[in-house]
Amino acid sequence: MILTVQTTPFDGQKPGTSGLRKKVPVFQQKHYAENFIQSIFDSLEGFAGQTLVIGGDGRFYNPQVVQTAIRMAAANGFGRVMVGQGAFLSTPAASHIIRKYRAFGGIVLSASHNPGGPDGDFGIKYNASNGGPAPEKITDAIFAKTKTISSYKITDTPDVDLSRVGTSSVGNMTVDVIDPVADYAVLMQTLFDFDAIRELIRTGFGMKFDAMGAITGPYGHAILEDILGFPKGTVMNGTPLPDFGGHHPDPNLVHAKELVDLVMPAGGPDFGAASDGDGDRNLIIGRGMYVTPSDSLAILAANATLTPGYAGGLAGIARSMPTSAAADRVAEKLGIPCFETPTGWKFFGNLLDAGMATICGEESFGTGSNHVREKDGLWAVLMWLNVLAKRRQSVAEIVTAHWREYGRNYYSRHDYEEVDSDAANGLMKALRDQLCTLPGQHGIMTADDFAYDDPVDKSRTMGQGIRLMFEDGSRIVYRLSGTGTAGATLRVYIERYEPDASRHGIETQDALADLIALSRSIPEIERRTGRDAPTVIT
Repeated sequence: MILTVQTTPFDGQKPGTSGLRKKVPVFQQKHYAENFIQSIFDSLEGFAGQTLVIGGDGRFYNPQVVQTAIRMAAANGFGRVMVGQGAFLSTPAASHIIRKYRAFGGIVLSASHNPGGPDGDFGIKYNASNGGPAPEKITDAIFAKTKTISSYKITDTPDVDLSRVGTSSVGNMTVDVIDPVADYAVLMQTLFDFDAIRELIRTGFGMKFDAMGAITGPYGHAILEDILGFPKGTVMNGTPLPDFGGHHPDPNLVHAKELVDLVMPAGGPDFGAASDGDGDRNLIIGRGMYVTPSDSLAILAANATLTPGYAGGLAGIARSMPTSAAADRVAEKLGIPCFETPTGWKFFGNLLDAGMATICGEESFGTGSNHVREKDGLWAVLMWLNVLAKRRQSVAEIVTAHWREYGRNYYSRHDYEEVDSDAANGLMKALRDQLCTLPGQHGIMTADDFAYDDPVDKSRTMGQGIRLMFEDGSRIVYRLSGTGTAGATLRVYIERYEPDASRHGIETQDALADLIALSRSIPEIERRTGRDAPTVIT
């Protein structure tokens, strides 16, 4: 039986860079999740009888919303839903399932790297038929629908048993409960030389992978331990938990400290990696060597032909604007384009679909390629393992050799989290008001508010971050993040290029000290926000 339930709009259901994210108690309001899901469906056309993929990262409230989404999909006319067993499906795996089975699209329930639990964060986003996050024209349409919604459709049916793989039905719609790992594991074996990695393991090479109590635990156990043959216990925090076991599932040096403390000292494992809440981000470290996401993108691009999936070379590289220019230097040497886009993986989609880029990356611990249309944490880990297996050098040796060849981009991100929104917006406005007067001061050559002209669909995206470009090639970038759920996060990115190999061993914050001081004084961060230091430095 299909019910039509009367409702009224909620304020603020505007999707951010990757869907709608709010605190769990907000989503638990009566009709709140249903309103947003119905607004997604009301923004789409031509899905009658088509397939919808549904899954999530296992965070608190995920199972309940998965069941709601299934019933609403049936009521709105979808012919089939594919849902991960246990309601689990990593974001990159969901993208692959959409593409492999030519689904109409997918609903992914996640707040990515944000904390979980009853008082934590929750999120819903829609992925289109290419497997990637919905483009702005769709998210804008969804937001418009949330402001006028008056009813939603849902079936009056019991919950689907998601504990076992199999097929059932809800009304006239088929529900396929699938193994969340199997298809993804097969894809990874087509891209990387698993035999070479097995040979590396036989030499005594050791690693640790921290799943942070989140979705990549089952993927790590299956691929790293069962298929590749790393010893049991290689995967840490490998059981997905509603509150991520108390972890903040953001794979950086602060929140992955347990892993960092294991791998960085002499005598630690050769290699360490972590992924985040929904499996699309990665942290890469070697014994004594942290690899920045910007450097990781550049190094993987420079070594891509060592892997089967990329042996034919790259069509191009794409990076988000705040990401360092290290990848640009690789692209220049390879004779391929490097595209600079706004932050948000959705901006890479057109480039990937058009065959203009092969590997993409963001400084926010996201790396991926044209194999799916999301960033992919475990993909990056496996690509690093493939490179290590072929080069038979340590992580530190590979990184320092890369710097010698291309130069080093000293780079750091300073995050001021949960800043008062009015104060943060006031700071950004004050910077915009200075764009005409800053050039000529402090060695600044140009200053602008980044705008992106998409080379595929010719759309223009404006207001993507304040850039201060210095005469020596250094940069300071300011932007407000769209991934938080409370207040605003001010992100400040500081970068300096150093071609002299004799100066590649300086500690990053020391190498950037003068730029860091400027990054705080020019916008008067302490006076405007009350913060005398960043919350997180990466």
